[in-house]
Amino acid sequence: MNDYIKKTDKYGKIWIWTAAIVIVMVPVAICIAYNAWPPIIPLLKGLFGVAPMFWTVGVIEVITYTPMLGVGGTYLGFVTGNITSIKAPAALNAMQNLGVDADSEEGEVVSTIAIATSSIVTTIIIATGVALLTLIAPILDSPTLQPAFENILPALFGGLGVVYISKNWKLALAPLVFMVALFLIAPGLADAVGVLVPVGIIIALAAGRIMYKKGWI
Repeated sequence: MNDYIKKTDKYGKIWIWTAAIVIVMVPVAICIAYNAWPPIIPLLKGLFGVAPMFWTVGVIEVITYTPMLGVGGTYLGFVTGNITSIKAPAALNAMQNLGVDADSEEGEVVSTIAIATSSIVTTIIIATGVALLTLIAPILDSPTLQPAFENILPALFGGLGVVYISKNWKLALAPLVFMVALFLIAPGLADAVGVLVPVGIIIALAAGRIMYKKGWI
């Protein structure tokens, strides 16, 4: 592990734990300020009802995104959020345009810069939107624009998918067919992206191994 990765790992742990503490302290601060505390038993019931799912997805996403985004990109992506919809497409597109891999030093730097830039741009857009909320609210709530907002994620990954699928369509065929069939059978699973991404990776790896042994790729 080179010096850059060591420092990135060190500061990444500091910032991600700092962010976790800040997030937890927000509701605690509100409870202290208003002297309003939720009953502990209902709180624990609600927590244990949803926490295992988030723990599972959290572990899966770390395993999935780290090889894709690099160490620095992963830490920064998880601290700033919106990895699937914004940070991963930004980093992957930047590395693709520059012809670098996430496991290289160049890829680490490019991924981190891309995610940092997307975070800054997102913050500026959100701040502008909040400041102009009363003016743009009628536009955003327009029925004409609703289909566009509902298809932002498919549009992002559709554009990236064309690039990566075209590189080796045989390798992409198995997970693509599986996911299309799965969503046609159970459309409600579209909300389980965090779990289904690694499932697609496993299918691609298994199919790739089989095709490689048969000499198809």
